[in-house]
Amino acid sequence: MQLLCFIILFLATFPPSSSSSLSFDFYTLSCPVVELTVKNTVRSASDVDPTIPGKLLRLLFHDCFVNGCDASVLLQGNATERSDPANQSLGGFSVIDSAKRVLEIFCPGTVSCADILALAARDAVEFTGGPNIQIPTGRKDGRISMAANVRPNIIDTSFTLDEMIKIFSAKGLSIDDLVTLSGAHTIGRSHCGSFNDRFKVDSNGNLTLIDLSLDRQYATQLMKMCPNNNNDRVTVNNDPSSPLQFDNAYFKILLAHKGLFQSDSALLNDERTKNRVVEFANSQDSFFERWSSSFLKLSSVGVKTGGEGEIRQSCSMSNT
Repeated sequence: MQLLCFIILFLATFPPSSSSSLSFDFYTLSCPVVELTVKNTVRSASDVDPTIPGKLLRLLFHDCFVNGCDASVLLQGNATERSDPANQSLGGFSVIDSAKRVLEIFCPGTVSCADILALAARDAVEFTGGPNIQIPTGRKDGRISMAANVRPNIIDTSFTLDEMIKIFSAKGLSIDDLVTLSGAHTIGRSHCGSFNDRFKVDSNGNLTLIDLSLDRQYATQLMKMCPNNNNDRVTVNNDPSSPLQFDNAYFKILLAHKGLFQSDSALLNDERTKNRVVEFANSQDSFFERWSSSFLKLSSVGVKTGGEGEIRQSCSMSNT
């Protein structure tokens, strides 16, 4: 109770920051409890549901790649980003909403949903064994969310390397960032429909590999886990070896030709990216070091600051 009274008194003493750009101390005076609140919310949700970290990390990708890191993917309604079929399998929304509700009690009208999402994804990585990263805050929430903007801006699992490079480059991200951030697939699960075009099964159960870069034994395992009439509901681990641990196993899996998606295998099959895959497979420290840099860039893509956006009262709807 004494701590709660201190926090309320502290917040009443210092008004919200009026900074118009991202900074590492943006909420130091206006809401010093923000990072601890988000971290505790992510931890509590992940303890109940171990798939939460992967969902939060994917949610950030889908937000930042479409209209920048402005929490526009959180907005509900007809023809919003969230309503697009490509985003129907997204999860983790309730975690962001929970953190927002708590922060609205301690720091009303101060912390953006965009910042909460970026911090939650950062914490999801740390919670599952990844590096602890400091990221700046001060993002504003966008007011516009259009389903039509989703497909031209996100990576499809069947993309070639050139197609992925084009999307990443448009966001100010390099080929190295592409390889590094693909390491996010070391946690999380995916629906069968996102990869079962890499093989086909005839009426007798015989397997034919369409994508010959996929290990045949692994393809057989996937086939058994993905019955043809259940592809929209069944999910499998992105990383079959350590699915709940953020580590460099994803890159080891690529070397074994067991990348779940065609877009994963593309990283190994091209000289522009292969060496980095090998490097990360051999050194988790190297991957973590590079991840810290690339994640910082990702979480800063197209951010809105100052008067460019708003601080939503609810993450699922605009204030106006």
